[in-house]
Amino acid sequence: MRIAIPVEENKTDICASFGRAPYFLFYDAETGKTEVRENPAARAQGGAGIKAAQFAVDERADVLITIRCGQNAADVLQAANIQIYKADGTNGAENLIACQENRLIQLTHFHTGFQGVQ
Repeated sequence: MRIAIPVEENKTDICASFGRAPYFLFYDAETGKTEVRENPAARAQGGAGIKAAQFAVDERADVLITIRCGQNAADVLQAANIQIYKADGTNGAENLIACQENRLIQLTHFHTGFQGVQ
């Protein structure tokens, strides 16, 4: 299982903005390997959520842990069968553990997006 988390500049705290997060943390549960990648959608003029979702798909994520997510991004993620979970707090490491212990709830409420607002 490969878990994706949008993270802040410090690369450990979960970013409240999925599409405009500066980085994504990817964790491979099988190997225990963690990598942090720059989010190519962070500075997009528009459609950052959709572009960030496609980035997660391209990076072969199986699970996304996020504070919130727009409907258009959720549509892309769900079409790729990526499970979306609501973060419990902002600590990335604690959320990885909570996910592996099945303590996170699925995110089912998606906002309409911020249409280019950064």
